[in-house]
Amino acid sequence: MQRSQRLGPEHSKHPYTPGSPGDVAAMIGSNNAGVIAPPPLLYAAALGVGLATDFLLYRVQTGLPAAVRFGLAILLGVAGIGLNAAAFLQVLEAGTRPEPWRPTTAIVTDGVYASTRNPMYLAMALFYLALAIAADSGVAVILLVPLLFVVQYGVVMREERYLEAKFGADYMRYKQAVRRWL
Repeated sequence: MQRSQRLGPEHSKHPYTPGSPGDVAAMIGSNNAGVIAPPPLLYAAALGVGLATDFLLYRVQTGLPAAVRFGLAILLGVAGIGLNAAAFLQVLEAGTRPEPWRPTTAIVTDGVYASTRNPMYLAMALFYLALAIAADSGVAVILLVPLLFVVQYGVVMREERYLEAKFGADYMRYKQAVRRWL
């Protein structure tokens, strides 16, 4: 597999034709993945709902001693920040943008992207979990599960359809070689 591939729409295996039916053609026509919302906003909203519920309506603690909680929160937070920084820099180095609502001009396949196709979303989940644990918010911890389903179906799978349509066999080979999350 090559390092970060820089393929533009002219290399697409499935070019957009005006008037083509279906979601994929519409995504290519708009040249973005059509995600339901910016992923950082999804994570922040779920964390906000979890913390507000936990502290204003119904308190559910994690049950972890403070020293364990803060140690774990620091570990998860540093891992999340480090992973996100590495992924972000790789995306910029490849000459594309990290925002899924903007056009993608390259497939990044090396570095952290050789281990997971979604290092930024994984990093956001780690950081979310760090904050929820630090706040001793059991509700926020529990809400991470439905949040990951929303990210999976409302963001990741839409991005995958967009990238398959735009980059064709190159993306399919990458998708087969690298796991979606871990």
